[in-house]
Amino acid sequence: MFQKEYDIIVVGAGHAGCEATAAAAKMGSRVLLITMNMATIAQMSCNPAMGGIAKGQIVREIDALGGLSGIITDKSMIQFRMLNRSKGPAMWSPRAQSDRMRFAEEWRLALEKIDNIDFWQDIVQAVCVEDQRIVGVKTGLGLTIRSKAVILTNGTFLNGLIHIGHKQFQGGRTAERSATGLTGQLIELGFESGRMKTGTPPRVDGRSLDYTLMEEQAGDEEPGKFSFSDATTPLTEQRSCYITYTNDKVHDILQAGLDTSPLLNHHITGKGPRYCPSIEDKIIRFAEKPRHQIFVEPEGWHTVEVYVNGFSSSLAEDIQYKALQAIPGFAHAKMFRPGYAIEYDYFPATQLKTTLETKLIENLYFAGQINGTTGYEEAACQGLMAGINAHRKIRGLDSFILSRSEAYIGVLIDDLVTKESDEPYRMFTSRAEFRILLRQDNADLRLTPRGFELGLASEARMQAVARKQAYIQRTMDAIKEHKIHPREVNEGFQKRYMPLLKEPQTVCQLLQRPELTLELVRNLYPALEEVLSIAEDAVPASYVEQVEILAKYEVYLQKEKELVEKFQKLEHMAIPASLDYASIVALSAEGREKLQQIQPLTIGQASKISGVSPSDIAILMVYLGR
Repeated sequence: MFQKEYDIIVVGAGHAGCEATAAAAKMGSRVLLITMNMATIAQMSCNPAMGGIAKGQIVREIDALGGLSGIITDKSMIQFRMLNRSKGPAMWSPRAQSDRMRFAEEWRLALEKIDNIDFWQDIVQAVCVEDQRIVGVKTGLGLTIRSKAVILTNGTFLNGLIHIGHKQFQGGRTAERSATGLTGQLIELGFESGRMKTGTPPRVDGRSLDYTLMEEQAGDEEPGKFSFSDATTPLTEQRSCYITYTNDKVHDILQAGLDTSPLLNHHITGKGPRYCPSIEDKIIRFAEKPRHQIFVEPEGWHTVEVYVNGFSSSLAEDIQYKALQAIPGFAHAKMFRPGYAIEYDYFPATQLKTTLETKLIENLYFAGQINGTTGYEEAACQGLMAGINAHRKIRGLDSFILSRSEAYIGVLIDDLVTKESDEPYRMFTSRAEFRILLRQDNADLRLTPRGFELGLASEARMQAVARKQAYIQRTMDAIKEHKIHPREVNEGFQKRYMPLLKEPQTVCQLLQRPELTLELVRNLYPALEEVLSIAEDAVPASYVEQVEILAKYEVYLQKEKELVEKFQKLEHMAIPASLDYASIVALSAEGREKLQQIQPLTIGQASKISGVSPSDIAILMVYLGR
């Protein structure tokens, strides 16, 4: 049995719940993790992957602070890819294909190793409140468990309703019951709630697929990893994913089955994620497209189960199956289970403080999909921040808040608590005004000192960051001072058909040429190795990469700072009521839609609308002549 009273109770053991539990317990709180099913702790409800565009940055930030998502991902991944390598470093985003079963196992084992954590399998039906302060929870077994703080991380389980064609049934996930009662009580306490929708694709038997008809998508030749610590190592072996496409026949089958769509029949009232539409939604919204990409993703090292990414659907199961078999490579596919849509309750995060504590009830925190977000990574970072702040609040310590200029986590939470949104929130690089600064490669330099101060990041990690920072500073000073003369490199430039050097330049200036890297400059100018001490066997490649990025981005960082100052000055700049946003073609589609709908009065108001990116604001300011 568990204790009579805890410092913190965490409700729900998804990505948010696991990070919240681990963080609070590692910092010294006595934590009870309550989950409806101990066998599904850290279950990957949707795709078996972590990271991706902007999401990979979040996982790196969680790791830098001392969270566990990065380490767990490294230990359970079957493939690693750095996305957007063809673009600038601010856009590079790590992504890992995970072994679904190992991911959940690694999380459970990690939690079980933390002494301050107790577990209890039960359903929480109500929170206990006295004088507008949380004092515990009531469970389905009739137990009242007291605590100083409660963190709700209910995911999609609050009044979850699953849709497959005309069929509807209660559930928070396939084959798992939904959580009832809690929403009603929170509404009685004064909270505003809403409904959202998400979905998942069918799972199929990989043995029944013909991979020769698909494009292989292998991992990186030199795979990286998420964690900055030495607790994990890069993969030496990887599993490939595959790419195939829908076609006219697939679309015709789906079109013929649209009468079974709960979305089109208005059985679903919740708003779904804009950037992860169902396949039936795609063929309607993008009717001009002859095909849609399908990613065929293995669920693990040894299982034959395959995740059909890009084919999320809530159509009747027979329609899903017929359409699947018309996809190249799927002619003989055997389906393990159909895709489905799920509706669930959420509570708009504008009801929260920046610490993720609710404004109505003291010491009650919300984290994850209950706040209207979508994605494992978005949930995990909220859990981490809620766990940190709950621990500090009950001890009378200052709040821990990350600003928009410090982390993607700061951007996400600021967006959630300040901007109203009626659709699931997903992180993108375009949401961050300071994305040149908030790169995935420097998350340790930005955040590990903060994590160390909190007691989450170890001293060994802090020492590693200090060594890295010292090298970078020393090397940046050297490349800004050391000049190279034309006679020393022009012969090499000429052989490579590069523009010749006309006058002496510092190494830093040279690196601002897009075609030059530190390695290439070293090949052209061997003396650089001695000047900078960048022998491969002496200095980690990540240190050298960091110097190169800082050198190339130096001018852009300065411009970014100036742009921030301009934004602050133009915060109250008026927007004409007659402005026709539809005529401004440079705006993003979402930005145009939201601006036209809300009709903001000022640039400041426009910048706080969810879906209106910093790029949209810059375009709007140019259009207005400022």
